Amino acid sequence: MYLRNHFLNASRAVSEGIRLKGYFVWSLLDNFEWADGYSKRFGINYVNYETMERTPKLSAHYYKDVIAARRVL
Repeated sequence: MYLRNHFLNASRAVSEGIRLKGYFVWSLLDNFEWADGYSKRFGINYVNYETMERTPKLSAHYYKDVIAARRVL
């Protein structure tokens, strides 16, 4: 929902004449954050810190679908 809301608002801004050249997802992977350490996870891929295994979260699958469709879903 976080990404979807941002995409919808970006789409609305473009339809109102705002020039938008791109959108960057803040973090590809869960990582260390200065204010929160490893306690909060922000990435679109879950990282198991013990094994370093990476698992796509729902947001990663959604982002992939939006890119493939070339429109907000």
